[in-house]
Amino acid sequence: MTTQNTTTAPPSTKRNWQLPLFTLGLILIWVLVWGQLEAIANWLTYDLIGLEEGSHLGESIAFFFYDVPKILLLLAGMIFLITFIRSFFSPEQTRAVLGGKRQGVGNVLAAGLGVLTPFCSCSAVPLFIGFVESGIPLGVTFSFLIATPVVNEIALAMLFGLFGWQVAGLYLVTGLTIAIIGGMIIGRMRPERWVEDFVWQIQMGDNVSSVTYKPSLDDRIRDAFHSVKEIVGKVWPYVVIGIGIGAAIHGYVPEDFMASIMGRDVWWSVPAAVLLGIPLYSNAAGIIPVVYALMEKGAALGTVLAFMMAVVALSLPEMLILKRVIKTPLIITFIAIVGLAIIFTGFLFNLVIQ
Repeated sequence: MTTQNTTTAPPSTKRNWQLPLFTLGLILIWVLVWGQLEAIANWLTYDLIGLEEGSHLGESIAFFFYDVPKILLLLAGMIFLITFIRSFFSPEQTRAVLGGKRQGVGNVLAAGLGVLTPFCSCSAVPLFIGFVESGIPLGVTFSFLIATPVVNEIALAMLFGLFGWQVAGLYLVTGLTIAIIGGMIIGRMRPERWVEDFVWQIQMGDNVSSVTYKPSLDDRIRDAFHSVKEIVGKVWPYVVIGIGIGAAIHGYVPEDFMASIMGRDVWWSVPAAVLLGIPLYSNAAGIIPVVYALMEKGAALGTVLAFMMAVVALSLPEMLILKRVIKTPLIITFIAIVGLAIIFTGFLFNLVIQ
């Protein structure tokens, strides 16, 4: 009867190193490929296809060949990293951290957690209801809901990769500021009157689990790979379309024309960019290549960043989803506060970054 005492720990321990080592190998390949992208794009465009260097078509095709793998590699890498980090958080943990927090400190914590736990817009309703059930003030809840789309993790990573840490850092700081101040303003407007009645009637049972499941390292890595496959599989057409538009802008749109429409000297360009971005819907992966191409053609960073933030933070799908739990006056208030904050951010970027 001694077979019951047989231990299987050593084989399990050995197997647990295989996936991490494989992942490290893929990371090394990722780094090597990343460093050769420009050379590969130029070879494909000018040597293999034979386009003339400096021509409109050549510039567009080279931009496309360079940016498609660049954005997809950056997207895959950041999704893997963010998913791995996010595996240490959950909606329940987020609510537990924010529970009982008042205005001010609660808004700062909520905005920070909104960046660290970037849930998609389809999670807005269950998260909103869960926060209300947990007794979290609505102003604090809105700081979380604003930070989640405004400080988009994909946009942050791509801005870092394309423009450097200064631009990415300014984007992060201004996004957090928008979320904190926006939530505080909404919290002082007695927003409870604009929440649908059924939300208050939902009884949260005592379902806060005391059992903490801690996934293994292999589980976290597998989940990260699964997220990469699922998200990249869904958004790659947007990436290709966005880069195609960006390539056309890069190769054919005159710099003087773009600077005259979206330059920092045109005072109305920032509010116009925000108004244009609100009815549009795209994800950060699709809009960043357009932002990059506009920047290269002389458009002001603050103007194109305001356009991007309006597209990802004030998209119609998220507004329609939130409409299920909050009434029209609060939706309008939310759009107005975030929209004005984005306009201010655009002007600030144009003023600070020359």
